[in-house]
Amino acid sequence: MERSESKKLLNKLWQVLLPVVLGVAILLWTYKGFDFERVWSVLDGEVNYWWMLFSLVFGVFGHLFRGWRWNLSLAPLNEYPKLSNSVYAIFVSYAANLVIPRIGEVSRCGVLAKYDGVSFSKSLGTVVTERIIDSLCVVMITFVTLLLQSGVFARFIKETGTDTSFIFHLFTSTNFYITLACIIALILLAYYLFRKLSVFAKVKGILNDIWLGCMSLRHVDNLPLFIIYTIGIWLCYFLQFYVAFFSFDFSSDLGLMAGLVMFVVGSIAVVVPTPNGAGPWHFAVITMMMMYGISKDDAGIFALLVHGIQTFLLILLGIYGLVALPLTNKQNKPTNS
Repeated sequence: MERSESKKLLNKLWQVLLPVVLGVAILLWTYKGFDFERVWSVLDGEVNYWWMLFSLVFGVFGHLFRGWRWNLSLAPLNEYPKLSNSVYAIFVSYAANLVIPRIGEVSRCGVLAKYDGVSFSKSLGTVVTERIIDSLCVVMITFVTLLLQSGVFARFIKETGTDTSFIFHLFTSTNFYITLACIIALILLAYYLFRKLSVFAKVKGILNDIWLGCMSLRHVDNLPLFIIYTIGIWLCYFLQFYVAFFSFDFSSDLGLMAGLVMFVVGSIAVVVPTPNGAGPWHFAVITMMMMYGISKDDAGIFALLVHGIQTFLLILLGIYGLVALPLTNKQNKPTNS
């Protein structure tokens, strides 16, 4: 018994510590030799906080659209949670992801199960569907960006891949090892989730409900509204990132296409299981900003401050959701099992 409990504790520690260690390691690697004192001088008088605050408005609306879209996915399953509960569950889920990456998908299903009696397994199925749709959106945005900015990517390949000593530099480059670490982490995450899901399904017998949740999109009553919400989510995500350019003098002249390129590489980077993509996101954004002529120090400041402020927003929204849920559901009693 004690051995089993110790194993469970070690597994939980592994889930929490591995993403954090990976993120910290990549951050330290990316910011090696960085002048952190300049960050304070930039914060003291070189940041336009009105633009930064404006960018966060889009971050909030992105979460609202996601909560509203989720309700549309649940309706075909005869699950009708309060709209506010769905939004608060989204707030909580993104804050939870800061502690354990990807745990938010589970936690938000738990929130609706607790306050609205929504079937956990069915809602989990809708979350799986959402992730598939989001992945397709990223692929589409990436494809369009590649077409519109093919010259930038071609130049990147030319500058990094045509040297005859490319293979040698590849294995001695820190960029290679950062990328390799991200790939390994993704493989480990996929293996862990697959194993856990298989065990969970066998023990609970919920595969059928999950499948129903996945198929809920076929029966959405208002598909145009679902599409509008989906567009709204990704438009808000992009604008939250792009508007932040105007918060700094060194990035205010970057165009819409530059913002789109950096948004794409950042969206792909956050797939790596670190808290809010910390580390891989910084590495990706800094690398692409330098392609557009931004100095490494300025790019480092932009990535550090923008990511930090956006993470702080997630924490605030998560706290707000945790406080608001019990207060707005005092009279609610779940009716579903």
